[in-house]
Amino acid sequence: MKQVKPVFVCQECGVQRPKWQGKCDDCGAWSSFVEERPFEGVLGGPTTHRYAMPGIATPGAKKYAEIEATKADRISTGINEFDRVLGGGIVPGSLVLLGGEPGIGKSTLLLQAAANFANTVGPVLYASGEESEHQIKSRGERLGVGAGPLFLLSETCLERILEEIDRLKPSLVIIDSIQTVFSLKLPSAPGSVGQVRQAATELLFAAKGKNIPIMLVGHVTKDGSIAGPRVLEHLVDVVLHFEGESGSRFRMVRAVKNRFGPVDEVGCFDLGPDGITAVTDPTGIFVERHHGRVAGTCVAVSMEGRRPLLAEVQSLVAHTSGERPRRTTSGVDGSRLAMVLAVLQQHCGITLGGHDVFASTVGGARIIEPAADLALAIALASSHYLTPTPAGVVAMGEIGLSGELRRVRDVRQRLAEAARLGFELAVVPAEPGSPGTYRSVDDMRVVEAPDVRTALRLMHLDRSLKVVEGG
Repeated sequence: MKQVKPVFVCQECGVQRPKWQGKCDDCGAWSSFVEERPFEGVLGGPTTHRYAMPGIATPGAKKYAEIEATKADRISTGINEFDRVLGGGIVPGSLVLLGGEPGIGKSTLLLQAAANFANTVGPVLYASGEESEHQIKSRGERLGVGAGPLFLLSETCLERILEEIDRLKPSLVIIDSIQTVFSLKLPSAPGSVGQVRQAATELLFAAKGKNIPIMLVGHVTKDGSIAGPRVLEHLVDVVLHFEGESGSRFRMVRAVKNRFGPVDEVGCFDLGPDGITAVTDPTGIFVERHHGRVAGTCVAVSMEGRRPLLAEVQSLVAHTSGERPRRTTSGVDGSRLAMVLAVLQQHCGITLGGHDVFASTVGGARIIEPAADLALAIALASSHYLTPTPAGVVAMGEIGLSGELRRVRDVRQRLAEAARLGFELAVVPAEPGSPGTYRSVDDMRVVEAPDVRTALRLMHLDRSLKVVEGG
């Protein structure tokens, strides 16, 4: 029998090379090549066509103008925030990938969705390569899973899972997780590039050929990206990221790819002892209710997908005895903090070079949108001067390097959300050429500021161009 030569596959982009390379010349990743041996066919040679799409006939190319546009049907998962991220529900025949850190609640969310699906739509197959049926059953009892047609399968062999799909003909399939599944067609270990690619491709063909939605759980690496070859994210129809701080019960599911709906949409959840609960109005989690006015705080209005979200930004400015002042952030982008500090020093006379600066958000919110720059600057100035900001104030605006305030998107939608929650005053960037665009929104007064110093003056935080040390 002729010996099959191994190939080396990049774990990042999936490109194949005949020999090992230290650096991938396609994606630039270092030490990413692993050895794989091609699957040997019946005649002993390597097969060149391992994948075959079953059940889908393609008569040929069609002219664009002759194709009728169709609207994808959707099935509710029974969890409204999960449906929101998916674009209104799960589409039959779609392949969905849900990634997140260990213990964040991926299996809990999918088990609840599977139970709802089984009770309202039809049989569901939950295949787990990490837990036994008894472990899943114990979690299901804690979550209050009913007696619907939910089938549990503790299996890692891809061929065995496909056999159960053919036998049960379920309305939904959940694979937890794709990195534990292996195919008998490849000799490599589960989780390798070839195994993940093979399993994802076979499941894609099963989803499209049988019109069954399949949801995959994906492990993540230390930097938060989904483990395995990049081709995994290209194969699936929807990519969701499960996010949350370890010390907070609040969780967010973010859509970063969706062929059937909007991207960058988010769903908000509360992870409690009885499972995951949808949070339709998360602002109360991110805005602290103080007994009185407190220095060093300001409420920002950011957009999470198409949803305005109010979050309180807190800061602490204190003298340091060390040679290198600390700059610590939690939920706030550290590079934006450094830029805001430089603008405050250059254009507002607030020098914080001899101070430790701490900035964070309430409730574990993570704000990366530049529209929170103004709220961060107000919180820093308020903490430095030990002067509380006026009650019932929200701020939004991106700060430029010259100190100007730049416009942000969806201003009216942000203002309407702030007014609905009872805020009385909003500070927004001035519209160039059309001052007074936003005067009031639902009894909430709106003031416009062209630059950050004007905004601080409106908050009574612009003391002097020269700040006395320790003032």
